[in-house]
Amino acid sequence: MHFRSCFVMIAAFALGIPALAKAAPTRDWQRVDGFEELHFTAAADPDVRFHINAPIDIVGKPARATRLVIFALPNGNTIEQTLGCRLTDGLDWHYDIQHVAAQTRLLRKLFPDEKIVLICAEAKGLSWPAWRRSHENSNKRIAKLVDEWRAEFGTPDAKIFLTGHSGGGAFKYGVVEGQDEIPDTIDRIAFLDSDYWFEGEQHAQKFDRWLKRDLSHRLIVICYDDRNIMLNGKKVVSDTGGTFRGAGRMRDALGKLFPITESTRPPFTEYSGVEGRFRNYVHPNPENKILHTALVGDMNGLVHAATLGTPQEEEWGAFGGPRAYTEFVQPAPTPSGEPH
Repeated sequence: MHFRSCFVMIAAFALGIPALAKAAPTRDWQRVDGFEELHFTAAADPDVRFHINAPIDIVGKPARATRLVIFALPNGNTIEQTLGCRLTDGLDWHYDIQHVAAQTRLLRKLFPDEKIVLICAEAKGLSWPAWRRSHENSNKRIAKLVDEWRAEFGTPDAKIFLTGHSGGGAFKYGVVEGQDEIPDTIDRIAFLDSDYWFEGEQHAQKFDRWLKRDLSHRLIVICYDDRNIMLNGKKVVSDTGGTFRGAGRMRDALGKLFPITESTRPPFTEYSGVEGRFRNYVHPNPENKILHTALVGDMNGLVHAATLGTPQEEEWGAFGGPRAYTEFVQPAPTPSGEPH
């Protein structure tokens, strides 16, 4: 079933005005098998592919978002893999590690009064860090994309939950650096093992002003001790790299602007500030495993970051696992959409 947006063109001459604003593009919405959802995949300029998944409204059309979840993809993963599906024989294991679509469906169940719309953002070359380096004015372009998506797919008062995994952290820092202040339309930012690019005072002061400007604003950082993890007999991160160190730099810088307390929420060490609106969860990783994607999928990282500080926080399962969203995992991959 297809749903195409319709736009009424009014003659500017008849109205006596100089020119019409650029019309929104026509979108090829398709029904999602097995769920009350519509979706499509499209290209955005420059060199960006995005996928949108929206619940169906009462007249059978895609609902406009009251909350827009923008998920920036990790390095090396496609949109289809990030959305996820059941793992079957011969299917690439990447389809069974993040399950962003299923976690979003659980959020819709938890927040029935919200219209939660998901956008997954994929950079050409499957690397947001490389995309930022290779495109002129990349930060402003990323910030502009976020504004355009909210304008096209959200209600006038829609809020944005900005998140992502791994290299998707570069997208989030593009939003932070691409404008003078983090806009109030963004009320929640979550780094899901993706906080590699924190740069001290420059970022800390922006986060501090944003957090203190509105009681609804939340900054959530999830990571693990990755300093000594090994792959094929070699250390994975450098002596200065990794999200453990990135989160540590963030805490050190923010700790100069507001008090941060430390506690234990097994298996995590939890750091909290600004009345809990800043949270950093660090898995100590005593077995020195690679927990990079496990934090997102197996441990319900996206659902935890989205519900933290809400009445629904304790209603769905547990941060740390087991998976709380298995009933919402689709049986087959999302069909590939428009390429770059």
